[in-house]
Amino acid sequence: MSLFDISDRAQQLQTDLLEFMDSHVYPAEAVYEEQMRESGDPHFQPPVLEELKVEARRRGLWNLFHPHPGTGAGLTNLEYAPLAEIMGRSHIASEACNCNAPDTGNMEVLELFGTAEHKEKYLTPLLEGTMASAFAMTEPAVASSDATNVELSMVRDGGEYVLNGRKWFASNALHRNCRVLIVMGKTDPSAAPHRQQSMMVVPIDAPGVTVMRGLPVFGYQDREGHAEIDFADVRVPAKDVLKGEGEGFAISQARLGPGRIHHCMRAIGMAERALELMCRRASSRVTFGKPVSENANIQDWIAEARIEIEMIRLLTLKAAYLMDTVGNKEARTEIAAIKVAAPNIALKIVDRAIQVHGGAGVTDDFPLAMAWAHLRTLRLADGPDEVHKRAIARQELRQYRDTAVSASTNGHKVAVS
Repeated sequence: MSLFDISDRAQQLQTDLLEFMDSHVYPAEAVYEEQMRESGDPHFQPPVLEELKVEARRRGLWNLFHPHPGTGAGLTNLEYAPLAEIMGRSHIASEACNCNAPDTGNMEVLELFGTAEHKEKYLTPLLEGTMASAFAMTEPAVASSDATNVELSMVRDGGEYVLNGRKWFASNALHRNCRVLIVMGKTDPSAAPHRQQSMMVVPIDAPGVTVMRGLPVFGYQDREGHAEIDFADVRVPAKDVLKGEGEGFAISQARLGPGRIHHCMRAIGMAERALELMCRRASSRVTFGKPVSENANIQDWIAEARIEIEMIRLLTLKAAYLMDTVGNKEARTEIAAIKVAAPNIALKIVDRAIQVHGGAGVTDDFPLAMAWAHLRTLRLADGPDEVHKRAIARQELRQYRDTAVSASTNGHKVAVS
């Protein structure tokens, strides 16, 4: 029996999802692009995507990420990992199955920390796929890789809080169906560093909330948008504080752990598709009298890509297994490791696939240029590489520091006696 064995149901979902990708998702990509071009609106919601959502739901390929039976598929992280990887092969598949970030993380937050009202008003339509949401934590004026730097003020005024400040990279805020924000800010600057922050549920059309612009990423205006949002005297009822005042940092950690592993799973899928495209292109193009695939350096790239994909897949599965068996906190080193490894390796594979495609690789005729931009951004999203490396190094050094302290204490005792 393998350590990574999964249920028969999870295996069947893999089979069903692969068939859905082949029969519906991949053919819909060209339709999606055509509908986007015809609309002239970078944040248009293409009808084909809504059609895919109906079909995915009909097939039982809906809310696959959600671990709670009844509201979701009830899968473990280990069981969901291959499904997220499959969806990661196409930029429209995750939303087609209602498994796209940041809605997945926000649904988890509302499930765990929302009130009955929050669940009825926001969680239910999110689970139904009729509403979108955004997560507003990052700020333009501070280094938000350290969440304790967050400055947006949340000042208590009777039964309300008054919010003032600015956020950016609030992904999904320009989605045509976005109705709600989960906002992290500072409620008590005098508290301990990790107790200063709170999270609140804020309707996107609340008075004082202004979406300033959508931030382009390497020249792309993503359909869901990465918004810069201004909060000017926004009044939020105290009942819309999630979990309680001072719990914002704890919620962010609960939210970002699963979110990071989902990103990595999808990145592996993107790398797999890039490798497939690289092999097809190298086999079909001829230069200097022979297929490109016969060049030794191209064969090296293909071999290295296969080796590296298998490495990051195994590391990701290990992280998923640990999250399921010992919890997110105990799996934090593995989560941090895959968050560094998966985007970097996938980025390298996509870059080489672009090179094999020549000039076509940097155009929109292939999904590689957009994939490259997304993966390069992923090295910053949910914490930059450097923050995760710092966390891994500190965890690694801790065991030696404890050993050194023990040795020093023992040495002192011997000297005294």
